[in-house]
Amino acid sequence: MKAAIVTVQGATPVYGDFPDPVAAGGERHIRVTAAALSQITRGRASGAHYSSGPTAFPFVPGIDGVGRLEDGRRVYFVMPRPPLGSMAEQVAVAERQCVPLPDTLDDVTAAAIANPGMSSWGALVERARLRPGETVLVNGATGTSGRLAVQIAKHLGAARVIATGRNPATLESLRALGADVVVPLTADGEERDAQFEQIFAAGVDVVLDYLWGDSARALLIAAAKAGADAVPIRFVQIGSVSGGEIGLPSAVLRASAIELMGSGIGSIAFQRLIAAISGVFGAVEPAGLQIATKPVPLADVTQAWNAAGPERIVFTTGQG
Repeated sequence: MKAAIVTVQGATPVYGDFPDPVAAGGERHIRVTAAALSQITRGRASGAHYSSGPTAFPFVPGIDGVGRLEDGRRVYFVMPRPPLGSMAEQVAVAERQCVPLPDTLDDVTAAAIANPGMSSWGALVERARLRPGETVLVNGATGTSGRLAVQIAKHLGAARVIATGRNPATLESLRALGADVVVPLTADGEERDAQFEQIFAAGVDVVLDYLWGDSARALLIAAAKAGADAVPIRFVQIGSVSGGEIGLPSAVLRASAIELMGSGIGSIAFQRLIAAISGVFGAVEPAGLQIATKPVPLADVTQAWNAAGPERIVFTTGQG
């Protein structure tokens, strides 16, 4: 079969021939139609992602995708058995790691929306346990996952959604997707910190943080200053676009009722992550979830691997 292949650590995948998979007990053979290129896919392929394990070369990258079972049914699948990844014409995947797709959801959209949608669905439902009527702040809302987080928070019952980000134009566009307040992260430290303190003084129940780094530190300090009455604020750490570490004063946690937690592979049981993805699929039509996609033939994987832009690249095999 044809596949994207990583031959050495850190190398860009190349398009070539790879042995066909043979499904073992409890697995299903899937003919792949679409697989999205995500940060976690790039990170695991290079060995840089925190969930990466020991790697044998060569291997096929890709943690999830969409395809057809032997009987023609369409499914989303996640975590194919190594050395196979989703960026191939075929995979073998445990049946419990497959999710049926609604007829109204096309392959490219399903492949693109599953991972970024799951990031906020899992954080809100499994970790923060969002209750209807609460206020959610999305830190880093202008990326693909953050934009979906704004939409999903509203769908799950948030009464008020606050969005932060560095791109003013993109930030303003989030109002049409459900953001009630937008806060640019372009102000200097003192002005930004004052804005954060005003926001928390007005009441925030849940923070979804896709950035970490300096803005997350400032949010935690502002939340602590506003939390003297011991009102719990659930701060859920999801991504680290702005850096993997922060220096946090210990008093932030002692002087407040902040609940600091993470959300991702390892902090949520695997089958609950599968359930979160299923929840996202079921919400696409009723919630009008939107994600920009760019279908690219799998044969062009080398040229597209490091491409950047607002659209999520989805590699297609032409087998649909």
